[in-house]
Amino acid sequence: MAQVIELECPGCGARVTIDQKECEWCHGPVIVSTFNSVYSMPMPQINKYAGAYKKALADNPDNIELNNSIAMCYLKLGLYDKALPAFEKAMEDNFDNSETFFYAAVCLLNGKKAFVQKRDVIDKISEYINAALMIEPRGIYYYFLAYIKYDYFSRKYLKTSPDYRELLSEAKNIGYSETDSKQLFELLKVEKPTEF
Repeated sequence: MAQVIELECPGCGARVTIDQKECEWCHGPVIVSTFNSVYSMPMPQINKYAGAYKKALADNPDNIELNNSIAMCYLKLGLYDKALPAFEKAMEDNFDNSETFFYAAVCLLNGKKAFVQKRDVIDKISEYINAALMIEPRGIYYYFLAYIKYDYFSRKYLKTSPDYRELLSEAKNIGYSETDSKQLFELLKVEKPTEF
């Protein structure tokens, strides 16, 4: 039998359980399962959500949903060093959520260009993006990998296969939106290259 985990609603403070999709009182989300859930939230509200999840994690440190939710909040706040361990904790026993791998890769850049990263960090980013692609091939994942291949490999004149042009082509074939692209570069906190 699954364990019932209670917490205070991040929106209004009412008692809720993590298996509820939304709070019956304020109708806000109980668990943040995608980045789009927090993308347009004001920062004070994201801080409230992060605080509620942090409190609930004190008693349930291995809960996948809580770790993923707090990681999404930290990511939106630009706290990559706090988001990354929470994403990695959420990945430990859950290999079905491609977004967890994708956003962990975003966190590894730590708000800096791929060009200035060490090779082992770039390799870990590539590993996480490739894991996300194996779970669910999405255009934005190919697009992000294309950025890594462009900014790190191409700009340093390093050979890589597939190269960034091939990955951009694949991203276009599968489909990604300009909104996805805009959100990605806002998250990365770097300027979008003119080649993109």
